[in-house]
Amino acid sequence: MSKNFELKKQAVAEITEKIKNAKSLVIVEYKGLTVDEATQLRAKCRAAKVDYCVLKNTLVRRALADLNITGLDSTLEGPSAFVFSTEDPVSGAKILKEFMEADKKEAIKVKAGLLDGEVLDAAGVKKLADLPSREALLSMLCQVLSGTVRSLACVLEAVRKQKAGEE
Repeated sequence: MSKNFELKKQAVAEITEKIKNAKSLVIVEYKGLTVDEATQLRAKCRAAKVDYCVLKNTLVRRALADLNITGLDSTLEGPSAFVFSTEDPVSGAKILKEFMEADKKEAIKVKAGLLDGEVLDAAGVKKLADLPSREALLSMLCQVLSGTVRSLACVLEAVRKQKAGEE
């Protein structure tokens, strides 16, 4: 086999691993993005532990096929950048949303996404970006649980008083 074929095979294996390890993936078109803007976007992604990279569509297509993920072939046309979120599934989509809102010339356009192996269209990625972050969701859960525990404590106290009054 040729050396070029081996390099491509290795690249596909690396992309397959990235997709497997990612909690979410957003595919964007980056026409009109300047070098400075791309650098700023990469810096924001790095700060949030999100990986922004440009990959060959054909290699990504093969990696997706290796993982039996279908439905993204039509989006893998033209210039594509890929945003992999490995810790918080909404972080990559949120960063892109903020960047697109700040960028008035629409240099980036969301094509599609992937969340836990499920294909999302552009609208689905927007909904993902509108979700609260993991930390915010955990905070809401703690508030709900503390309210439940507080209610349970009040009920138990009322039962205790009632039994104490009966005896």
